[in-house]
Amino acid sequence: MIERYTRPEMGQIWSLENHYRAWLNVELAVCEAWHEAGRIPAEAMQNIRAKADFDVDRILEIEETTRHDVIAFLTAVEEKVGPDSRFIHLGCTSSDIVDTANGVLLMQAGALLVKDIERLRASIKALAMKWKGRLCIGRTHGIHAEPTSFGLKMAGFYAEFTRHLERVKAGIESVRVGKISGAVGTYAFLSPDIEAAALKRLGLKVDPHSTQIVQRDRYAHFFSSLAIMAGGIERLCTELRHLQRTEVLEVEEGFRKGQKGSSAMPHKKNPISAENMCGLSRLIRTNALASMENQALWHERDISHSSVERVIMPDSTILADYVLNRLAGVLDNLVVKPERMQENMERSYGLFFSQRVLTTLIGTAIPRQKAYELVQRCAMQSWDTRKPFPEIVKADPEITSRIDAATLDSLFDPQFYLKNEDIIFARVFAE
Repeated sequence: MIERYTRPEMGQIWSLENHYRAWLNVELAVCEAWHEAGRIPAEAMQNIRAKADFDVDRILEIEETTRHDVIAFLTAVEEKVGPDSRFIHLGCTSSDIVDTANGVLLMQAGALLVKDIERLRASIKALAMKWKGRLCIGRTHGIHAEPTSFGLKMAGFYAEFTRHLERVKAGIESVRVGKISGAVGTYAFLSPDIEAAALKRLGLKVDPHSTQIVQRDRYAHFFSSLAIMAGGIERLCTELRHLQRTEVLEVEEGFRKGQKGSSAMPHKKNPISAENMCGLSRLIRTNALASMENQALWHERDISHSSVERVIMPDSTILADYVLNRLAGVLDNLVVKPERMQENMERSYGLFFSQRVLTTLIGTAIPRQKAYELVQRCAMQSWDTRKPFPEIVKADPEITSRIDAATLDSLFDPQFYLKNEDIIFARVFAE
């Protein structure tokens, strides 16, 4: 199922081939920096450029003996390059290569996620624009509150995902760093100039002080941005699930010909995609906690973070890619039921006009609590008798003694609640 919604590029980023390719590109960038500094002769550098390569199976074979992935990688490359390979990894420690390559890989994954979010925002915007002005009941605590529009619902989610986009971009910027500073980060066998030159080639910034690793608060920032976004995905999916409940049924996920909802009940059409994405969003948030646990390492480094990141780096980015694309697909095929929205508004007998009656009464100089009691009494009568709230209000002598009939009639226009919709849309879609 994941493959249906995950772009092939995201899976390829975390393939062993691309993983080791990122390592090799870091090693070559460092070699180029050494060459520019006069340490690696031109002939040797030309040979390294021409021959530096690897075979994944050979790396894995060597690792069975070395039990060290970077040494296995270097050994496999050395076999390709020959004697000039002595210049590869010059002055470096394993974390120089791994952490700098992580920056490259996370940049690649982040670029895809930015495109995913932008695609989802386009899907949300299309719904907002299409259903602007379509009245529906707003709910608080799951209870009818006051009217809004389905377009405004979607505009709210668009505004949220604009914030998610900015947070994810900031998270990407946080990990857009590398380090070529050697063991414990002192540049004892390297130099800041070599580091700067190598990282520039890779499109990365220099971490001001990396110790032996890039500090993991940067990674925690990146994965936390995905976690917060996952919370937004779950919020939107939870809304879709509630709106698809039989008692509400204002929207439905698209249901394909031949699709089945239940093995036992042929009538079922379930919000399975929204439910699935709610669950996967929890996984993304869980992985963010693991990234925070990675911050506290021993002294200049230990290796407890490594095993965690081998899981959460591919898993979180692949899951985020998956849910963003799947959610966009759900929204593109969402079945919206405006007639049901109208029916549901009428189910509470016009009680949503209560605040408008209340504020008008207050304007007649009656004490607020007295006005509240009058309106609440009418509201409870409407609930109990199932009679329209406007009729009960118009028949209440205490209210009609303060508000004339023409004014009362004007209070019960549901379009009143959308009078500022254009302003909200202009703010949300100002870009």
